Amino acid sequence: MGGISSSGVFLQQMINGISLGSIYALIALGYTMVYGIVMLINFAHGDVLMVGAYTGYFVLTWLGVSPLSLAAAFVLAMALCGALGVCIERFAYRPLRTAPRLNSLITAIAVSLILQNGARVLRFVGPNPRQFPRPPVWNLSLGALSISNIQIIVMVLSAALMVALNYIINYTKRGKAMRAVSYDLQAASLMGISVNGTISFTFALGSILAAAGGILFACAYPQISPTMGTMPGLKAFVAAVLGGIGSVPGAMLGGFILGIAETLTKGFISSQYADAISFSVLIIILLVKPTGILGKKTRVKV
Repeated sequence: MGGISSSGVFLQQMINGISLGSIYALIALGYTMVYGIVMLINFAHGDVLMVGAYTGYFVLTWLGVSPLSLAAAFVLAMALCGALGVCIERFAYRPLRTAPRLNSLITAIAVSLILQNGARVLRFVGPNPRQFPRPPVWNLSLGALSISNIQIIVMVLSAALMVALNYIINYTKRGKAMRAVSYDLQAASLMGISVNGTISFTFALGSILAAAGGILFACAYPQISPTMGTMPGLKAFVAAVLGGIGSVPGAMLGGFILGIAETLTKGFISSQYADAISFSVLIIILLVKPTGILGKKTRVKV
């Protein structure tokens, strides 16, 4: 009986882990695409997620919760965050592209703090947490297992966005330009590719995924605040490094591994150790394979 119970808990936590991991994977894709092209860790990425969640909050509060208003929330949040990503790249990172990497890193942290504290002082946002208006929750029973409509929405939309991203990167002109700039920025420029335009497009694409991740995260954990992007952003960064920073499939894989590790820890050990064990998985993987699971060795001249 105990074995059946443990097996049921394991499968249930696997479902929960895939749902959470798909959100981490969406956010991690933004980190890994930006790093793959300009070798920059965009620490403001988690706060773009927060902007997306608040955009969704205001749309759903205004229109009410329905499938149509939820679709409108995704579209508006993605559009706003895509434009925000382009502005961040243009005014914060582009002037420092040839500067030492430490300068860009400090700027990324500064942009993160500006977004967080800017949201806190805005009268219509404010520092206090708010309840996110999500669809009514119902559970679908599959024998001993249970999956909620929110988890189904999260997994289906995340999978659709990842497939769309894969198509853009591998089968479109913009995607080929992204791969060329990632491989050799100067050579791509000599071949007539607009490097600035490609980098801006990459930031926009990553921010669009962060916006979708923000709304999905708020639907799964329906409380939003100006600092809500810090922990999901950090874990998504860990997922990107775990899978191999700069690798798109690696970011997806890292997100799912991290989500599953976190939920299994909550199910079998304690929720208090979930974050510690998630980060321990990263340390173990990097000790065995410093470039991450799907990362490639590169030589960096210093």
